[in-house]
Amino acid sequence: MAFDLFSLDQLILVLGQITLLVLAGLLILALISAILIVFSIRTGRMVFPHLFLAGMALVEGVIRAFCGLLGVEDRELTEFVIRLHNRFNQGKFDRIPAKDKAIFLPQCLRSAKCPAHLTPEGLICQRCMLCDIGRSIDALEAQGYHVHIVPGSTFIKRLVKAEKPKAIIGVGCLMEVREGLMLADRLGLVSMGVITLKDGCIETLVNWTIINELAAGGANLEALPSVKAIE
Repeated sequence: MAFDLFSLDQLILVLGQITLLVLAGLLILALISAILIVFSIRTGRMVFPHLFLAGMALVEGVIRAFCGLLGVEDRELTEFVIRLHNRFNQGKFDRIPAKDKAIFLPQCLRSAKCPAHLTPEGLICQRCMLCDIGRSIDALEAQGYHVHIVPGSTFIKRLVKAEKPKAIIGVGCLMEVREGLMLADRLGLVSMGVITLKDGCIETLVNWTIINELAAGGANLEALPSVKAIE
């Protein structure tokens, strides 16, 4: 009996030590990831991206805390994660034919005087030319893309289920894009995210150069301006 209790105590001690080692390892991974992320953001060069991708998957909250201590705002970090996501998906995205891709634009990009009405497929652009959607959508559709102007994620889920695209470009505000990319990953879609230049519910703006570069394929993501640079 005494031997059993001794063995149990030893087992608990070993498990405790292993737990502490794992926690220490995760903290070290988080700190190294945060340092690499800050360096990458400040210099514009991504160093060991696979390492901080692994860190973000395991201990994102701790990495965000470390990045905050190192002077990186949460918005800046989220934008960086989206750009990193795009970089890792670019090769797969470019290899998929345009006919198997969809582009989802937020309705907030349209003009306040937009004559389009909401349908089960989203807003149908009338080409009134009151906003940049009307000036850009034909070129995207000519490449074979299915372009939808949608009011929210519910429409995106339904249209993805109905049309079954293999890849998508999602446009929206920072958190909408972040959540949309996570949703696309869960659905097994190859996704690319483009952040609008300002938040809001009407007449927001987006850099159409980024959308067109991604849609055309072979975009140099390192050369594309960040949201902060455009603003």
